[in-house]
Order: sequence, then C-alpha cells, then structure tokens
Amino acid sequence: MTRFRAARDVEVAPPTGYWGRRLPDLPTDFIFGYGSLINGHLRDQTSMKPIAGSPVRLSAAFGHLRAWIFRCPTGFTALGLRPPRRGEAPMTVNGVIYPVAHNDLAAFDLREAGYRRIPVPPGQIEAVSWQPLPVSGTIWVYVPIDDAEFSQVGPASGDFPILQSYIDAVVEGALDYGDDYARELIETTADWNRFWLNDRAMARRPWIYDRHYAETDQLLSTIAPASAHFQDRLFPGPFAARWLYRPVRLREARPRRAAAIAPPLIRSPFAENSE
Repeated sequence: MTRFRAARDVEVAPPTGYWGRRLPDLPTDFIFGYGSLINGHLRDQTSMKPIAGSPVRLSAAFGHLRAWIFRCPTGFTALGLRPPRRGEAPMTVNGVIYPVAHNDLAAFDLREAGYRRIPVPPGQIEAVSWQPLPVSGTIWVYVPIDDAEFSQVGPASGDFPILQSYIDAVVEGALDYGDDYARELIETTADWNRFWLNDRAMARRPWIYDRHYAETDQLLSTIAPASAHFQDRLFPGPFAARWLYRPVRLREARPRRAAAIAPPLIRSPFAENSE
C-alpha cells in the first residue's frame, strides 16, 4: 500500500522579496478633468473600464481660469480653460485626476475634439484628499484650441446656450466629493450669463429623473457668480421665444411692371403707308 507524507512534513520556503515591488503595467498618463470629466459616469462612457478619480486642484500659477467658453458644434457652450482677460487674475481650478491606458488616451482625445491636450507642469497641481498625486508619469489637461486657423471659443449665446443638463453632470460629479468641493467649483467658474437653457428631462418635474436637482439648484441660486444669472434660466419654450425667435420682415410691395398692366402695342399694318 502506498503511503503519503503528511502535509505538515513538507517544508515550504516562506515568500521573500516582495517588499518594495510595484505592480506591472502601472499607468504613465493621467488626465486632469475640470468639467464633465469630473463625473465618473461620463468618464466611464469613454474609457474601456471604470476608472476612479481623485480630487485635486490646479494652481493659479498655471495661468488660466475655468469658464463657459467652448462652443460645441452640436449647439451648446461647454467649460474650458482660458487665460485671464484685462482686469482678471488666474484662479485655482478644482477637478479630478484619473489614470488612462494608451488606448483610452486616444479615446479621450477624440471625445475632447476642439481641445488641445497639454501637460501640467510639476508643482502646479495638488492633491486635496488622502490620495496622493502619482509619483511618476505625465498629467494632461484639455484646453480649448483658440488659433487663428481654428477656434470654437466664444461666450454662451442663444445659439450656444449653457445647458442645465451639462451643469447637473458637473455639479453632481463634484458633489461626490462633498458640498465644499461643489461650492468651490461654482465659485471658480467664470462667464456665466443670461443664455441659460433649462433642458432637464421633464424640466418642470425634475425630481422624476434627477434626485439631486434640489441640491444642485440650491447651490446655483446662492453661490456667485452663478447666482447672478440663476433667474435668467428658462425652459425650452420661453428660451426659444426670447432668444431664437426672429420675426420675418415682409417684403416691400414692388410696383407692377408697365408690361403687366398695359395692353400690348399692336403695330398697324398700314403704318408704313401712312407716312
């Protein structure tokens, strides 16, 4: 009969050498999102798999501020970063940082068409939670292209309004990191104006689809500079009537041509003989 040695008699060498060893294939590219990319659900629509974000803040030393300035071809104004104008100063910009694989980076470049991806200099971004910044790699940020050859930069207008659905996505993404974080986002966003379209699904009964609508509206209606234009927000019908309705001018009545009212002149066959 075959006999087996007890498992306790087998000597197994203890694992050694794992301390300090990092996982393979660590990300080397990171994106700083300051608008709709703060919202994890919207990030996941572009990435190959869900990716968590970590709250961070871009320094004013970067030389920009967040504003409603990018006119999307589909007909609304999105958030972007722009240099300060005369009388303004750069501001800090809160957002999130998240890792991206090489394929995801190309997908986000496509998503952010009309923006240019540029690196954030080391030392111009800080972590604001227990999660630290990556110790290596490149942090990228998307800035609207504003060249002489190509630019979609401009303020919100009747044809390119600020959309409440877009605001909801940004603010609700910020609320995942707390009320103070969402408040900071609103306070450090410029160029709010009267062209504000309330395009929520069932906008007159927003609680049907958005359980955070009241919290979002409370922030928007009480925190400057958004609060200065909160009363300008309009439902689609009134918005179109106020900003898109263009009365048709009646054409001036043209005088009838003489040929249209005078009988044709018939030449007499005896005209030549009468001379």
